[in-house]
Amino acid sequence: MTKTELLYEGKAKKIWLTEDPNLLISEFKDSLTAFNGELKSSEAGKGALNNEISTELFKYLNEKGIPTHYVDAIDENHMLHKKAEVIKIEVIVRNIATGSLSRNLGIAEKTVLPFTLVEFDYKNDELGDPKLNDQHCLILNLVNGTDELEYIRYMARRINKILSAFYAELDITLVDFKLEFGRDKDGNIILIDELSPDNFRLWDTKTQEKLDKDRFRQGLGGLTEAYRQVLERIKNR
Repeated sequence: MTKTELLYEGKAKKIWLTEDPNLLISEFKDSLTAFNGELKSSEAGKGALNNEISTELFKYLNEKGIPTHYVDAIDENHMLHKKAEVIKIEVIVRNIATGSLSRNLGIAEKTVLPFTLVEFDYKNDELGDPKLNDQHCLILNLVNGTDELEYIRYMARRINKILSAFYAELDITLVDFKLEFGRDKDGNIILIDELSPDNFRLWDTKTQEKLDKDRFRQGLGGLTEAYRQVLERIKNR
């Protein structure tokens, strides 16, 4: 399968058309952004690490019965996946309070939440990805009714349960993460995008060391080394 035409370029990936109208190729970039693009940089090898980590996690979720867009890993920076109509809702899943949840609601950092929190953000950079409630989603026609919202919530919690247990085996705590969903050619809602430390907060369970993009957001350094450590633990499990 080969790239034919650039369909879209985002902050972390380029999406390419292929000779098959139902398949796309994601090219993972080395670029880094934070705070809605206000902070920008690049780290050599970051894209390849995200591609390989995402590949491992998509394969694992597929084995667990989670429908995803993943088809195959092509090479170091490229992934073959199903074409999907993006649902413009960013699904935020939180197990432990940190980041914007602590800033906005005053919940102390590192507070373990009494239950898994699932939030919706509007996938719209121009508006700064504002928070959505169910009625916003319906008014904006982002979904076909409340049943789809409940299905997305159900899938987010199911994925959280699977990946929290997966990471726990690696002595990594899954703090929170962002998911995206889309509709395949048959209209089925499937998991899309990527599953990497760019959109997952991961802490070493023993040391609390941050193994995710917070190393860039907070100027801690050592980002690719942290991502590589995550990948090595996954491959050695």
